This record gives sequence, C-alpha cells and structure tokens, in this order.
Amino acid sequence: MSTLRQLFLNNLAQTSENPLAIEVEKAKGVYLYSKSGTKYIDLISGISVSNLGHCNKRVTKTVNNQLKKFTYLMVYGEYVISPQVELASKLVSLLPANLNSVYFVNSGSEAVEGAIKLAKRFTGRNKIISFKNAYHGSTSGALSVMGNEFFKQQFRPLLPGIDFILFNNFEDIERITDNYACVIVEPIQGEAGVQIPEKNFLLALREKCNQTNTLLIFDEIQTGIGRTGKMFAFENFNVIPDILLLAKAFGGGFPLGAFISSKEIMSVLSCNPPLGHITTFGGHPISCVASLETIKILEETKIYETAVNKGLLIKKLLNHKKIINIRQIGLFISVELENEIIVKNVIDYAIQKGVIIDWFLFAPNCIRIAPPVIIIEKEIRKVCKIINEGIEQA
Repeated sequence: MSTLRQLFLNNLAQTSENPLAIEVEKAKGVYLYSKSGTKYIDLISGISVSNLGHCNKRVTKTVNNQLKKFTYLMVYGEYVISPQVELASKLVSLLPANLNSVYFVNSGSEAVEGAIKLAKRFTGRNKIISFKNAYHGSTSGALSVMGNEFFKQQFRPLLPGIDFILFNNFEDIERITDNYACVIVEPIQGEAGVQIPEKNFLLALREKCNQTNTLLIFDEIQTGIGRTGKMFAFENFNVIPDILLLAKAFGGGFPLGAFISSKEIMSVLSCNPPLGHITTFGGHPISCVASLETIKILEETKIYETAVNKGLLIKKLLNHKKIINIRQIGLFISVELENEIIVKNVIDYAIQKGVIIDWFLFAPNCIRIAPPVIIIEKEIRKVCKIINEGIEQA
C-alpha cells in the first residue's frame, strides 16, 4: 500500500521541485504535530494566515455551531445571510468612514481581481500603476500587477496598460496621472522582504491620487488582521485607501477574502451590467463566522498589540554576526543573510530542530519570520537560539 507521502507526490500537483513534505497530523496554537510525533513551532503561520494560532477554541466552536444551521447558500449579495451581514458590519465599525461596503471573495488573488475591475468600472479608465517587487497573487489579473518579471514571464500575454514604479521613490510618484484608474500597493511590501515605507511616502502617494482622481488600493492580504501590531497596517501610517484588500488571516483559518470600498464606488458593480462581479463561494457562511470570531477575539483581547514588543524581542535576540539586516514591523520580519544558499541551509537546520521558517519570493536571501501573534516569550527565545545556531552552521 502506498504511503501518504507517496500519494502526495503522485497525485497532488507540486508547486516546487522539492516540497517540504512534512506530514502534519494535527495543529494547535503555534505548534504543528507530525504523524511520527515530531513537534514543530510554526514561525510562518501558513504564510501570515494563522494569526491566532491553529485550532483556536472559540473559532472552532463557532464554526461547529454554524455547521448545525446551514453551510452553503447563494452568497453573492442576493440573500440576507446573517454571518455575512454580521461580519461586514463588524468590519465597517472598525474601518474609516469611506470604507463602508464589503464584497466577500474566496482569496487574496480574487480580492485583487475584484478591486481592479471595480477601479476600472468606477473611473472609466483602464491603466494601472503597480510597484516593482510587488506581489498580489497568481491569477492572470493579479499576476499582471506583480512587479517581478521572472515569476510571470512564462504566462504572458497578461493585462495591458500596467506600469511599474519604485517603492519608496518619491520622484516616481509624479508618474501618476489622470490616465490611471488606480494605484495598487502593499503598505508594507511582503515578498520583497518586508520593505517598510519611508516616512510620508504613503501620504505622498495618497495626495497624488487625490490630485489625479486615481483610486488608491491597499493590498493588506499579508499585513491585515493584527500582523503589524495594529488591526490594519495602514493605521501605522495614518493614510486611508479608497479600496482595501483583505485575505489570509482575515478568514481565521478558512478561505475568505474581501475588497472594501465606499458604497458610492461599490455601487457600480450592481448595474450596467448587473452582476458586475460575482462569486459562487466568496463569503461562505462557515468562513464568515470564523472570520467574525477571529476579529472579535483580537478586538477584545488586543493581543495583536503584543506583536510590537514580541517582534522587537525577536529582532534583539537574532544577533548573529552574519546577519546583514533585519526589517521588522510587529511580527512581520525579514532577516537578511548573504545569499539564498545560506538561507536554505538555515531553513533546513531549523526544520530539523522543530522550527518552521521560510524565505521570500523576491528576496530569497532573507528568512521569513511571521509567527502567530499568540507566541510567548519562552517560545521566542527558543526559536531565536535555534535560528542563530542555524546561521552559525550555515
């Protein structure tokens, strides 16, 4: 009989030549447990998904309760579905006044697709500004606004009319004109290795978009829902977008994304043509109740605020002389080393010692650290010791 690993390799499409292939039997809190009994500390949260850790009791209970009521209904804005309505209302209560209309989708890429369509439809324009080394997803539209040619060169032709400028380059902002429907930007560039905006960069971007009536889209798919020490990363910079994108941690461990804008802007999807954007499963009731409970826990406990000091502690404890730089905001951390071979060796060493870390798509010489925000000091000290050891070994 084939082992589970063999079936995985034989029957599941692989996205890399050498997958980790860790057989996870269960997960709880910051830990993953293999079938053989090995315990791993998850320092990447499934790529910024499990911000409250795995199998949170309250989230699990809420999901089980919803399963007893109903699972799937037609979700795209025709039925009044209480989990959708309650989640949208909670989001609106936490967001600035202009972000008061929510469209639920299944994933981050779909949120990007919906936002691009919305911006084009509302402005009547078809050109878009994105940023070099930006990551926005893998579907064709999202890939079109990705700022890295290597990862999209084999999938052309993509959407036309996309121009790229440099993140943190104030001069490039002047390239934005009234020919563009939108500017899409990660407030903190993720796959570029946690690139944090310079002071007033996002403000200058906001002001230029105001001058040209260009919609400003913030992609908070990796940074939203408590990752940076705020509920939303834009709160760190006091700049408000016209369209906000959420996914990953937003679903509380379930597939859910959203693009959020004003009722005025969002209304254009309802007519000429009607059903201007539809989705079969976006805003699934199970995902919505998981999301709502996750947000309630974060709001009640304010545990996301602890990400600030926890992130600073990790930055302090990772003190090996071979570390070139550490970029950190909350528990979103990039540890820069000399090259990607060293990074791979450190990743392999850490996994052998029961710690899961990763790299960044556009910064393979950097280690990705983004643990659940519930991680405690004892666990932080343990993993930092292992990573320092791994760097020494590498």
